[in-house]
Amino acid sequence: MNRNFNRAAALGAALVLFVCSIPQAAQGDAEVRLPRLFSDNMVLQQGTTVPIWGWGQDGTTVTVKFRDQSVSTRVLGGKWIVRLRHLKPGGPDTLTIMAGTTLKIKNVLVGEVWLAGGQSNMEFPLSRAFESSNDIASAANPMIRLIQVPHTRLNEPTNDIDASWREATPESAAGMSAVAYYCVRHLQAKLRVPFGLIESDWGGTTAEAWMEDGFLRANPEYQIGIIKAWSLEEANYDRSLKEYQKEKQAAKESNTAFNKPVPRRPWKPSELYNGMIAPLLPFAMRGALWYQGESNAGSTERAEQYHQLFPDLIRDWRALWHEGDFPFLLVQLAPYKKIQHEPAESAWASLREAQLQATQKLPNVGLAVITDVGNENDIHPTHKKPVGERLALAARAIAYHEPIEYSGPVYKRMKIERNQIILTFDHVGGGLEARDGDLTGFAIAGADGKFFRALADIKGNTVVVHSPLVEEPAAVRYGWADYPVVNLWNKAGLPAAPFRTDDFAK
Repeated sequence: MNRNFNRAAALGAALVLFVCSIPQAAQGDAEVRLPRLFSDNMVLQQGTTVPIWGWGQDGTTVTVKFRDQSVSTRVLGGKWIVRLRHLKPGGPDTLTIMAGTTLKIKNVLVGEVWLAGGQSNMEFPLSRAFESSNDIASAANPMIRLIQVPHTRLNEPTNDIDASWREATPESAAGMSAVAYYCVRHLQAKLRVPFGLIESDWGGTTAEAWMEDGFLRANPEYQIGIIKAWSLEEANYDRSLKEYQKEKQAAKESNTAFNKPVPRRPWKPSELYNGMIAPLLPFAMRGALWYQGESNAGSTERAEQYHQLFPDLIRDWRALWHEGDFPFLLVQLAPYKKIQHEPAESAWASLREAQLQATQKLPNVGLAVITDVGNENDIHPTHKKPVGERLALAARAIAYHEPIEYSGPVYKRMKIERNQIILTFDHVGGGLEARDGDLTGFAIAGADGKFFRALADIKGNTVVVHSPLVEEPAAVRYGWADYPVVNLWNKAGLPAAPFRTDDFAK
């Protein structure tokens, strides 16, 4: 399915599925049914417990066979589930499900499975990436399997998707997430085992749309700041839509031009979890890749909310999957200058800070910093290969425990000495360096919180910051802007994350 051109059809199919509540299996068997997530060409996660589930008539005995494992259960309440254990990488093999008649899922590999989620920069297809022409032509790889979840907005959780797995080919890879594809391609080449990529993303979406309703409602702050706020936005949308339709009809009747854009419906909390995440549970996977946040950076208040909301999204998904603190790897927002704010007012800088802090609050969370591949005038920068490959470095270190440097410099602490501030970093990666000239992007302030452009110099593994305009410095900021122009890197070839040492804006 080409979801870019068949979104309405996908949504209609999902709504029919939900309303009718009759799960259908791609294999068409009447006695036992499987989610479409289980299809030919799929990948099962190695080295863990792998749930296989479906539906059937109560009391029916279901037997699942794969390689040398055979597990049986009975259908209860219309549902059944079994678990395969500690599968070794390789294949292809056949997954057999028997319950009176037999279903066979063929060409199944065992390896690593990753879920890619987020908004438009994750959804951005390989076909549009700057580096893609040669990469699409060479994409044929039977060791990489791909599946895309159709765009689906629902008020209640559904249990199936209208999609199936495909081998990586020039045709199938071209429409996949460029960031996720480059990440998985890098990992597959390094680990030499099969990889499966589940893509579930949608441009322009908010983080709360991807979170489970019960989790949001359990937090009183979200009841007001998200759920109630959405109700007000929805009411405003209804009024705007009626006014738009009235004006459009008037223009039609008077035979005049009408170029006003259609009002955009606000994203309802949990509706994408319901339609695009719930049907994936509890499919076994290694971890998640995430690129989202632009839609939560519309104001400084929303960006500040993300400091709590984003870690909670990670907690929510981890609780739903019951796989512990699985790796969650994210991309920090790219530089973008739609509206350049003053440093203290930058919602984008605040949201980047929330993304960085999530890696410090929670275990097994990694960050790909991309201050070097933004586009001043385009919220969708086309250089996606370095983004995906930096996610892959984080995966190799966090998920696969390789002793490699996977992050650029991260601010650790500061020390004030006379009229200068000395900054210390984690992840110096063999040493600090300035790319293309003297260090830039630093600002310094005194206790009054008034920042001035600063001079900065690398001294060993520290950065010394000062300004003749600030005699008694109190704080430093680096890259604190919508569109930061910065050049601090480590010698491992990774850029430093923007940061601030102060909390003046709070």
